[in-house]
Amino acid sequence: MLDTSARLLRLLSLLQTRRDWRGAELAERLGVAPRTVRRDVERLRELGYPVGSTPGVAGGYRLGAGAELPPLLLDDEEAVAVAVGLRIAANGTVTGIEETSVRALAKLEQVLPARLRHRVSAVQEHMVRINREGPTVDADLLSRVAAACRDREQLRFDYTDHHGACESRKAEPHSLVSRGNRWYLVGWDVDRDGWRTYRADRIRLRTPNGPRFIPREPPEADVAAWVQNRLTREMWPIEGRFLIHAPAAGLTGLTSGVVEPVDEDTCLLTLRGDALHPMAVVVAFLDVDFEVLEPVELKESLRALGKRLTGL
Repeated sequence: MLDTSARLLRLLSLLQTRRDWRGAELAERLGVAPRTVRRDVERLRELGYPVGSTPGVAGGYRLGAGAELPPLLLDDEEAVAVAVGLRIAANGTVTGIEETSVRALAKLEQVLPARLRHRVSAVQEHMVRINREGPTVDADLLSRVAAACRDREQLRFDYTDHHGACESRKAEPHSLVSRGNRWYLVGWDVDRDGWRTYRADRIRLRTPNGPRFIPREPPEADVAAWVQNRLTREMWPIEGRFLIHAPAAGLTGLTSGVVEPVDEDTCLLTLRGDALHPMAVVVAFLDVDFEVLEPVELKESLRALGKRLTGL
């Protein structure tokens, strides 16, 4: 069993990882009786940690916000991740946190053990970032959206779509996804009754948040892959499919598209774009026999390309 000091640190670490804890869960994690958990919570309060409690069988504990920021407990991996994240944020695309990130990083590096400072330095020395132009996102907005995801609170906001139209939306937020220099919110649109993605830089939050909700199963287990696929379809709305008379491994020089083996001698090639002509060019230069599966308009694009190439 952990001694009192170690147990207090362990309890504090648990309270910082989740918003709500039932007393029985904490007792099980710490290997003590619920009465001991209650005494330890009182000790944390005496040390200045604002631990709230809810009585009853279904009651529990929550580490709240106090007048001062209490010390955070980080394990080695968490400390390295925070340090690297602060370095990236110092020259990132989140508005208004560059200088704050530098100050926080200086404080963190001052107290890092030597073994962790070496790890952080190695990452930073070999990390090259290409600056990208594009919209920036307010740090407070990201923080509030992330908190709503964590606390399962409905968000109310005004959203400007890619046509410039602004509409009022209500969504049950699931997660934030970073792609390139943009952030996307994945959430269940209450009025449209379906999963949607929202560009974070186009969101203007309303206050207060809506009611708490029971989380739904996400559209896919890999939410980031779902967002990537959705964005790809929005950017490249036209799909072309070809039956290639060559094994999948034999397609060389192909820099885009999805190849799926059919058998040892054939495979399926799927291309996406905003026009048919580029797809015709790609498949024509593969130097293999193929058949157009869909759309049928691709055949005409290939005929026109063939006439131009042969000079007929």
